[in-house]
Amino acid sequence: MDITRPVTRNPYDELPHFPSFTLTSSMLKDGERMPVECTGDGTDTSPDLSWSGFPATTRSFEVTCFDPDAPTPSGFWHWTIVNIPLSTTSLDINAGQDDSKLPEGAYHIRNDRSTFDYIGSAPPHGDHEHRYIFAVHALEVEHLDLPQDSTSPTAAAFTMLFHTCARAYITATYSR
Repeated sequence: MDITRPVTRNPYDELPHFPSFTLTSSMLKDGERMPVECTGDGTDTSPDLSWSGFPATTRSFEVTCFDPDAPTPSGFWHWTIVNIPLSTTSLDINAGQDDSKLPEGAYHIRNDRSTFDYIGSAPPHGDHEHRYIFAVHALEVEHLDLPQDSTSPTAAAFTMLFHTCARAYITATYSR
């Protein structure tokens, strides 16, 4: 079966525009290939992320990783963390392993594999290079009241959109 499809646009281009801020990682470089350790072909290790320069109206953060190129109508959510306190401006390598690696009050929302952690990229063999958008969303609220066990990443993203004051992202790529 040929699963070749056209590359989609960046989904954040289709949403309301927000100011950006600085997002960096020692493991990810914007537009470059993701290290194997951050993929399903490696150890599903979540990358480190550090951010600065967000607006003064920021009260908390949400971190997501989304593959808009997955062979589904809605892409694939690899990682969602909500309620990251304002005092936290970085996540260590493998913070996506489980909630015990996160700052107090923050927690994972179920990803599209139905687990509460980071799942590394694993596009279908032979498919084109996929983009993985690692985003930090600056929110104007201290927390989102989202039930961990029943909130989908899409519902979290929808709720978050109405409280976003800025967004920064790094897009890494991967293919098999």
